[in-house]
Amino acid sequence: MFLRSAARRLSTVAVICLSAAAQQPKTEYLLDFGGKAAPGYTEVTPNQLYSAERGYGFEPGSEVEEVTRGGDNAFHDGFVTGSKPFFFSVTAPEGNYRVTATLGDSGGPSVTTIKAELRRLMVEKAETAPGMFTRATFVVNVRQPEIPGGMQVKFKPRETTSEAWAWDNKLTLEFSNKEPKLCALSISKVDVPTIYIAGDSTSTDQALEPYNSWGQMLPVFFKPDIAVANNGESGETARSFVGERRWAKVMSVIKPGDWILIQFGHNDQKEKGEGVGAFTTYKGTLKRFVVEAREHGANPVLITPMNRRTFDADGKVKNSLGDFPEAVRQLAREENVPLIDLNAMSKTLYEALGPEASGKLFAGSDTTHHSDYGSYELAKCVVLGIQQDHIALAGHLKPGLPKFDPAHPDPFDKFDIPPDPNFSAVKPYGQ
Repeated sequence: MFLRSAARRLSTVAVICLSAAAQQPKTEYLLDFGGKAAPGYTEVTPNQLYSAERGYGFEPGSEVEEVTRGGDNAFHDGFVTGSKPFFFSVTAPEGNYRVTATLGDSGGPSVTTIKAELRRLMVEKAETAPGMFTRATFVVNVRQPEIPGGMQVKFKPRETTSEAWAWDNKLTLEFSNKEPKLCALSISKVDVPTIYIAGDSTSTDQALEPYNSWGQMLPVFFKPDIAVANNGESGETARSFVGERRWAKVMSVIKPGDWILIQFGHNDQKEKGEGVGAFTTYKGTLKRFVVEAREHGANPVLITPMNRRTFDADGKVKNSLGDFPEAVRQLAREENVPLIDLNAMSKTLYEALGPEASGKLFAGSDTTHHSDYGSYELAKCVVLGIQQDHIALAGHLKPGLPKFDPAHPDPFDKFDIPPDPNFSAVKPYGQ
């Protein structure tokens, strides 16, 4: 009797263990596109749309063609390509993932740009000659809105529609440029430091063209030993970032040794009420961010808000942000926090191009939100600030980055990051 009962208990335990194992979310993928699948890899065909059951697939609307070249090397015997940007997703629980994409074509050239999630630039332009291949490696952060304790981030309406990819349980990659040719993908969860971004529309992951932000361009400048987690959102003030539990979300996942870049101001200056102001509520909330980040063992970095496109009659940028940039500088001095003075660098950048040509930095007639080109130049300003202030984060930057001077911006006609297929005529929240 005892033996039978024990056997039943062991059998029940075994079933529970098997069930738990079956429910464990997958965090590693080895996928082969075109030709014969490499050993240990799973073959992916162009007609496989993403499904939760399969755990991977192309997103609806992707027009993908498979090309098979043949040969002995299973990684190089074929690829998928498309004349328009195409999107591929895998199911991925919250965390950081190292992605390696094998790119190239044994029978022709290839030119591939890779973005992740909501248009985060990962690979600017990977080019291969006929018969040559390259492996591009980068780290992508995936997040969900849940916060321990039964809470979650309070979403704005767009975060459930056009911005849904920023918060879902998938890792989504976008492949584009003249001749994108994807041969294989390896994706695995990794434990690496994370750079969190807390900010507003000028730093968040903008979902649709012609809008973009420096936070979306920043990942391409870092080695694949660190992730960028852009938790900014359009329309945010420092205080609403707290009220919508976005700060609580960051603090729930941030680890010792991580970094947090903090940039607010554009919307904070519009807050009204007794005692509200740059050197009171705004500075006080930023100080809270600094203190709490350090309590978690993380490294805060303060960033002054960039200027708007507001020129005077002499071609000089007028300050439209009042005391808010100076409040950030003051707090950085008082709390001994690294400072990136994007306000000063953006003034230099805009004036270098002048009242007319500086319009190329912005999205259409907008004087606050930036174009792909403008956000790329501002991301270079952020990188320059990291380097100039000798912030330890500089150790994670890619070696050999070209020197950048905001007084001599990159020529617009040499900018070659392809736009995304989806556009919006509606401005982001906040001005």
